[in-house]
Amino acid sequence: MTDDLSLILDAAREAGDLARTLRRQGLAIEYKEDDGTPVTNADLAADRLLTTRLRAARPDYGWLSEETADDRERLNRRRIFVVDPIDGTRAFLKDRPWWSVAIAVVEDGLPVAGVVYAPEMDETYAAIAGTGATLNGAPIRPSAAAALEDCGMVGDPVVFAHWSWPTAWPSMRVEQRNSTAYRMCLVAAGEFDAAVAPVRKADWDVAAGDLIAREAGCFVGDHTGEGFRYNRARPSQASLICCTQALAPLILERVGHIGARN
Repeated sequence: MTDDLSLILDAAREAGDLARTLRRQGLAIEYKEDDGTPVTNADLAADRLLTTRLRAARPDYGWLSEETADDRERLNRRRIFVVDPIDGTRAFLKDRPWWSVAIAVVEDGLPVAGVVYAPEMDETYAAIAGTGATLNGAPIRPSAAAALEDCGMVGDPVVFAHWSWPTAWPSMRVEQRNSTAYRMCLVAAGEFDAAVAPVRKADWDVAAGDLIAREAGCFVGDHTGEGFRYNRARPSQASLICCTQALAPLILERVGHIGARN
């Protein structure tokens, strides 16, 4: 997996640098028909770059990317690339730093190599299964947080303040970061204590961050407490809980009412 990590590290940095260059030149923006979310010429150019670099280097790997039409042939491949060429496009559009390039290599349904590159922050998170996680080459670990009160929660403040929670969340430091993958890395590095998103997340949103966070020592799973499996017919996860091991049971108790995993 070392060769795969080197490959996706180089590709992520190249794609991130291309996106920054295109933004300086001026972006062309469209909106997707299925969900109305924005997509820019930089998203598409970065996707083309990654497709060319990665698939040429590993022609036997399958492919799943946010900006490429899904080819179900990937289901027949033992290994696939799972790619988000720009995770956090809204931040990218608004010239905010919280966007990233996220790439994972998934083998038999689990990520075995992952990179999340945040160009504006000059941060490169990386992991290989079984070897720990790093930020700019240095090992990272999550915080020791064991109580929800006053913890650092990275997510949408509106979600935690909503009236529909059976038990109100305690006072927390809640901050938004647009890139889901980057949120998970912030938890992995101890900058925040948890990331919670009680909505479905695409595989490309979470695959790289999943490996990085788990290798750092975090809990990662959905609202039922189940870990994630990838490269399925429906390439998404029911929800996202990424947190310190001590916070996991406290958070799962609060979100368990959401319903059965689907």
